[in-house]
Amino acid sequence: MAAQVRAATAWTLFPMELKFAVIELLTTEDIHSFSKASSESYALCVPTLFKTVNLPCREALQLFLAHVPKSYGRHIRSLSIRTLAADGRNGPVTESLSELLEWCTQLEHLQLSLADSVRPSILSSFEKLRALRELGISNCGDENSNPFVDTDLISRSERLVVSMAASLPKLSSLTLDRIARSAMHAPELVGCNSFIPVCTGDNDIPAHPVFGQNLSLPVLLRLPNLRYLRIRDTHLGDTAWSTTPIMCSLEVLDLGSCYFESPEFNRVCTERIIGNVGNSVDEFSVSTPLKSDTFDFAKPISTPLKRLRKVHLTPLLPVENVVDTLTTLSGSPVEELSVSCHEDDMEDMCEALKGFLALREERRDELYPRLTEISLKTVGDDLESVKGSMTFPVTSDVSQCGGDEKPAVYQTPAPQAPLPRMGRSVRDM
Repeated sequence: MAAQVRAATAWTLFPMELKFAVIELLTTEDIHSFSKASSESYALCVPTLFKTVNLPCREALQLFLAHVPKSYGRHIRSLSIRTLAADGRNGPVTESLSELLEWCTQLEHLQLSLADSVRPSILSSFEKLRALRELGISNCGDENSNPFVDTDLISRSERLVVSMAASLPKLSSLTLDRIARSAMHAPELVGCNSFIPVCTGDNDIPAHPVFGQNLSLPVLLRLPNLRYLRIRDTHLGDTAWSTTPIMCSLEVLDLGSCYFESPEFNRVCTERIIGNVGNSVDEFSVSTPLKSDTFDFAKPISTPLKRLRKVHLTPLLPVENVVDTLTTLSGSPVEELSVSCHEDDMEDMCEALKGFLALREERRDELYPRLTEISLKTVGDDLESVKGSMTFPVTSDVSQCGGDEKPAVYQTPAPQAPLPRMGRSVRDM
């Protein structure tokens, strides 16, 4: 008992800085337990407990606002919010989102999965996020239950998300999924015989101080600090992608495809974008098939991707297009190649990689001469959760990859990664 008293006394004598340093070394479970020891312990743990917050539904957002003191918001560095109601009855969330974002004065990472309409008034909250560096916006609603040309799409209108991004002076990483085109920037899509989501109710979004009313997706290339850009399941048919002045130095580019358009259309869109921004790109994720004549527009330059070192082929790329796509990118100084596919496609993907490596043996000096290894992993339907992985050197006999034999370097299944990819907190609601 005396030893316990002395230990407790010694702890109370520690300076606050040392106490915080000790807490930083504890596991999440230990921090949760320690926070229950006393009111002082809880107060010491608050900055760590609320550093990362995940609100998986609309009800969790409302409970958080109702029961968490506003002063705790300054401790939040990473915030993930999903506005889909647990009971399926969605409703307005603009005021709730705005209130919480105004709490988070030191926020650095924000992931928004929106199921409901968000009004332009939320932009005033984004203007106060001066420390935010990483932003992700996606649509988690049911597109089949809403009309595609309607004001309900304003929550994922290109004008709204571009205005959000342009309000963040330190933004370096931007992820967009299932963003709707605006009728103001794509009038040709209104009334056409397609299912492309188009928003007609976003003309009340205020003009940006720099970009004015031009809030189309290509304006993202004018954000000076942007280094990482991922856009998936979004129509990229704006021709301004090829003419917009580049004000950023993109290092990582991840372009998906629009499933309402043909592979050829998506190829042209990808070609248009990389032809404009490719000079600075170090890492490129490919979801759309590329052909050997993809870069004809860039001649006499062999490839616009002059600095490309890392290539990733996503599960969205058809297996039959792997060799052509890799050959198209062969003019870049690629050092690392990673491939993701579904489990059902593993054998076919291995055969495709065997064909690519056989071609490389014939053209070693010009086809990926710096490449030393290929990594291959299988993923789930969400395209993120890893089920298994393997690697093999490009100089070895790859006959082991395919046929009846299992690859010698096949790894045990990895645990599924949570979505969205944000750390979990003891304050997950």
